[in-house]
Amino acid sequence: MSGIYIHIPFCKQACHYCDFHFSTSMGKKEAMVEALRKELLLRKDEFSNVVVETIYFGGGTPSVLKTAEIQSIIDSVYSHYEVCENPEITLEANPDDLSEAKIIALAESPINRLSIGIQSFFEEDLKLMNRAHSAEEAVKSLATAKRFFDNISIDLIYGMPDMGNERWKQNIDKALSFDIPHISSYALTVEPHTALATFIKKGVVKNVDDEVAQAQFHILVETLQAAGFENYEISNFGKPDYLSKNNTAYWQQKKYLGIGPSAHSFDGVRRGWNVNNNPKYLRAIEKGELPIETEILSTTDRYNEYVMTGLRTVWGVSMGRIASEYGEKYKEYALNQSKKHIEEHLLYLDGDILLTTKKGKFLADGIAADLFMLNLS
Repeated sequence: MSGIYIHIPFCKQACHYCDFHFSTSMGKKEAMVEALRKELLLRKDEFSNVVVETIYFGGGTPSVLKTAEIQSIIDSVYSHYEVCENPEITLEANPDDLSEAKIIALAESPINRLSIGIQSFFEEDLKLMNRAHSAEEAVKSLATAKRFFDNISIDLIYGMPDMGNERWKQNIDKALSFDIPHISSYALTVEPHTALATFIKKGVVKNVDDEVAQAQFHILVETLQAAGFENYEISNFGKPDYLSKNNTAYWQQKKYLGIGPSAHSFDGVRRGWNVNNNPKYLRAIEKGELPIETEILSTTDRYNEYVMTGLRTVWGVSMGRIASEYGEKYKEYALNQSKKHIEEHLLYLDGDILLTTKKGKFLADGIAADLFMLNLS
């Protein structure tokens, strides 16, 4: 499986917690669409003999684009790449962009999956995050989307200051009331140089509490699993046949091509990233140049990435794969480093597959870091 990720670097306003690349100035939106289409052309040889199975519009806020602009980008993909018969084509969207007319237009386009950035159904949470939509718009957009789309995902954030467990449970229950097949949910993190970090430093907003976040994560897992969702990756929950193909490919380290400012690409041995500056990106693409930096991943890099991604998923980390792809010494190292986590009931071995326990799942990133190899090339 391979996919194309398209980064739309525009937002109506900046969320206080966000450190993704975007601009709130829409003046170059049309020029950006043309640049994205040109980059798709310039990079088509990177995916020669590769069948595209997923197209994902992320950002930023892709739903600020007109449906015709989205269609023109999809047309460019089909013009320059081999696309499978029924690709998963996802659009990230914010509730304030999803009028009924917009939803109908999207439903008539090749877009077949919506990922709606709800984040919370409570007004006080949305204001703290500086989201552009209201709680009423969150409900209305989701109700309308359900009439025209079958494959819908929503985002929810937990671990927020002053969000108690009861309000978090109400958020989950509200989401479940819409009978949607996929939910992505993340703990609020304080990224450097964001408005949230500044507010916390000044004492305007309470700091996040890791213990609260962990408790709310376990509430999330238990509630969604009871409702028939599979927690196939720490932050992603899907009903049968609705696991995100894009997300699954990423966590299973499949090839993907990243188009647009700040977008990342991966071909199995090499990682690349575009410049995270809109004017620099536009100037380079206009001249027919690719504003991208690349690195060849060493065996150790690839081992570390496999451990990091694998431990976050239900597929775990295969000792056999480590031995065959990276070497026996990496397998021995992984097993040795895992021993204390197994003793603490954070990890367990199912045959040769290393997996996190229920207790260890929320701590997967920290556990993975303990398994990283640092001194081999």
